Amino acid sequence: MQEVMKIEGGHELEGEITISGAKNATVALIPAAVLANGPVTIVGIPQIADVANLSKILQMLNVEVTEIGQDHLIIDPTNMKNVDLTSDAVTKLRASYYFMGALLGKYGHVKMKMPGGCYLGPRPIDLHIKGFEALGAKVKFEKACYSIDAEKLIGAKIFLDIASVGATINIMMAAVYAEGRTTIENAAKEPEIIDVATLLNKMGAHIRGAGTNVITVDGASNLTGCFHEIIPDRIEAGTFLIIAAACAKRMVINNVIPQHVEALTSKLQEMGVKMEIDVDKIIVEKADHLTAADVTTRTYPGFATDLQQPLTSLMTQAEGQSKVVETIYSERFKHCTELNKMGANIELINSGALINGPTPLYGCTVQATDLRCGAAMIIAGLIADGVTEIQNVYHIDRGYCEIDKKLEALGAKVWREMAE
Repeated sequence: MQEVMKIEGGHELEGEITISGAKNATVALIPAAVLANGPVTIVGIPQIADVANLSKILQMLNVEVTEIGQDHLIIDPTNMKNVDLTSDAVTKLRASYYFMGALLGKYGHVKMKMPGGCYLGPRPIDLHIKGFEALGAKVKFEKACYSIDAEKLIGAKIFLDIASVGATINIMMAAVYAEGRTTIENAAKEPEIIDVATLLNKMGAHIRGAGTNVITVDGASNLTGCFHEIIPDRIEAGTFLIIAAACAKRMVINNVIPQHVEALTSKLQEMGVKMEIDVDKIIVEKADHLTAADVTTRTYPGFATDLQQPLTSLMTQAEGQSKVVETIYSERFKHCTELNKMGANIELINSGALINGPTPLYGCTVQATDLRCGAAMIIAGLIADGVTEIQNVYHIDRGYCEIDKKLEALGAKVWREMAE
């Protein structure tokens, strides 16, 4: 028996929605909190499966975790113990790798299993390892576990071959207690990196340049507890902007930083979507006609790879041939096979897809092969004629906070069932 999500398509959505705290920031902020020597309060925690798994890892480390209400987490590492992280909770999400940087930074030693997460093609962590080695750590990989040790971490100049978000954050965390200055060149610029640097600086770290391609970290001797509110989730905001464009009469999306979704909003406007962009909200109105567009994914501030899959579902309703080119995760096209089952006309090309539209979609049984594929299937289900059954919904729950409830409040017909 497995849980499935069912969506009856063809209902026009209308109303207001409030975006949750950023998943991609949360999964780094929680491990970053253990670098403090006192309680850290984080507000805006989304109710997602990844948070529950990270909390399990904190408990293994003897870190006290207190939940207050729906979205407050108090993380108290006062009595923390640096134990080996070899349980299955580590393999359930990729972001568990942030404990590498945090524990190496705090204790000079970490042993943990290879992290898991969605399979999107090769996602090596060699850049993280190179960064740790540059700071003076020795890294061994045996029996599916990494052992990383350093008698002393010393600041260094580190150039990232690829502007990787994970490597940028992990090296930043490892460097906060290192002696001297660490410079990370070709650093990633994503808003989530700024959010993590903001938390660490509130704790007493000396980080400058987050959000640019050169970050400097001057070693600190002590980090203390603090209070921090997470930025809104730009990928959830983007997903709801696409949902609104696909099937809403009028939708108000609150708690958005418009600058974070600029690559998407400009693309939607190019396709013919009507929207009004305010300081912290975006209003989308029904488009009479959608036209095809071309998208190439890039690191921030370019078009987010995480929004490529949801946008593909909308592109099936646009007139003409749309083209998607993926430069981040070359294999991120499993959703296209699922969309074709529903009646889409999508042709896969090398690291890309050609979407011919508009085509009517019909409800059937599809798979959420990964988190953002799940979002693409939800959008397709809302557009489709009949009922769509989405399997492997645990992928969706890893990254979207109570998405069923949010959709129901807008007038969608969404429910869950146990299926064979």
